[in-house]
Amino acid sequence: MLAPSRILRTTPSQAGGGRSREALVDRAREAIELGSRSFHAASTLFDRDTRERVWLLYAWCRRCDDLADGQDHGHPADDHSSADHGDAGKRLRAIRLLTGRALDGLPTAEPAFDAFGLVARECGLTREMAEDVIMGFELDAMGWRPRTDEDLARYCYHVAGAVGVMVAVVMGVPRNDSETLDRACDLGIAFQLANIARDLGEDDAADRCYLPIEWLVEQDIEPGQHMKPHHRGELAAMAARLVEHMERHEAAARLGTRRLPFRSRWAVLAAARIYGAIGREVRARGTAAWDHRVVIGRREKAKHVAAAFWEALKNRPPMPDTMPEWTRGSILIDVRMAGPIAKPPMDPLPDDE
Repeated sequence: MLAPSRILRTTPSQAGGGRSREALVDRAREAIELGSRSFHAASTLFDRDTRERVWLLYAWCRRCDDLADGQDHGHPADDHSSADHGDAGKRLRAIRLLTGRALDGLPTAEPAFDAFGLVARECGLTREMAEDVIMGFELDAMGWRPRTDEDLARYCYHVAGAVGVMVAVVMGVPRNDSETLDRACDLGIAFQLANIARDLGEDDAADRCYLPIEWLVEQDIEPGQHMKPHHRGELAAMAARLVEHMERHEAAARLGTRRLPFRSRWAVLAAARIYGAIGREVRARGTAAWDHRVVIGRREKAKHVAAAFWEALKNRPPMPDTMPEWTRGSILIDVRMAGPIAKPPMDPLPDDE
């Protein structure tokens, strides 16, 4: 009998699964260029190392989101079979398996996951950080809807706030710097609130709604009817409520930029200005906000980038009049206390003898 040790060899653990860093960075750059022009524009303000690491992280987030939803760079895939017939549970298990292999330095056959393994090894990203983000993809894949303000806060944390925390670590913020990580979480939540306000119509077309059910009840809106023309006034009021939350998190996030290197501070403030402008434009348009998608043009983006430069140079963010009511600490307590709900056992009972 042959000794197994002479036949089988364990796969060596290597950051990036053995792929070259240059190749992974090139693929990640392509992913962010296709997936988010706003993020790509802001990322160019980072120094080279930080910029590449942000791209690597983005590639993983984008690929996880696409796998969970059966999409391609945030858009419906040409082959809809994965979205129509695939099992969400299997896709999520694949995301967790590939992420785990990437963190172990094992090859995944998926460049975006190998990219995550590389940036995680370089910056000290943890499994818990990754799982917090994956839980957001899980909520979307399950067709989950928020019932309360607290549910909305938890959703925004998973899909954006937790990403903000990871980006901060990628930028060099120590994992024990809770104050700065809290502010990074605020920025992610602000981004997501702006997205929700802008995309109410698109989400409705995809049979999704991220307005808390309690808000709809307060406005006496029937389930699934919030985009109807006769509810535009109530919809504009709820969008303004989202933007008000956004502005509180946006203002709080600015406080966290004080300790960042200049170029990182500049990039963060530029992104905050661009996404803040999206939310404020939704509010300004009122009932017409969803007639045409709100976009920030190149010229306006350039103005925000220039303004962010002087803001970063000054580096004296004002203390907000009111801090956000949703905090990373309180959200994490809910997340850790709640966790996933275990399914009841479905094994048949043994026959009586």
